Amino acid sequence: MKRTLVFATNNAHKLKEIREILTERMEVLSLADIHIEADIPETADTLEGNALIKAHYVYDRTGLDCFADDTGLEVDELGGGPGVHTARYASEVYDPEANTQKLLRELQGKTNRKARFRTVIALIEHGEERLFNGVVEGEIATSPKGTEGFGYDPVFVPEGAGQTFAEMGEERKNEISHRARAVAQLMAYLNQE
Repeated sequence: MKRTLVFATNNAHKLKEIREILTERMEVLSLADIHIEADIPETADTLEGNALIKAHYVYDRTGLDCFADDTGLEVDELGGGPGVHTARYASEVYDPEANTQKLLRELQGKTNRKARFRTVIALIEHGEERLFNGVVEGEIATSPKGTEGFGYDPVFVPEGAGQTFAEMGEERKNEISHRARAVAQLMAYLNQE
């Protein structure tokens, strides 16, 4: 019998990616599946804090074991930014195209394009919190390339890949992504129980 966990997200792209990674091992329910339609506020100043806020929001209301993630793009030239502001970098409204264009403008003419994607997953299980981290080092391309993925995928080139996340396709990205690495840690923990 598959185990069931709630993934505290309304982001269809993230949900699809997580379900593809975890499909063999467990059933992943979305917020919509448990009838939570709220846009959970992310008011912390760290990725860890935001992931915990979202996980507690679900657990405190339902008592269901759940996990939540927060992902940030950390660019060295921008002092680790946009970081916790990754999703709303260009404005208060999530606009991936505007975010990418703002990032490219801010890096125009810069030689240090090193960056990393970092995902933190907060798991709340039987009321106990655990955190898992996944990191992919890379750099920001000078222009968007590829049509797969979402968000900053067209401009993020993972170290050693030679192409952006958006060029490599979902299957390959799901093997090496920051989210996949954090999920692998989550799964290693769940499998040892």
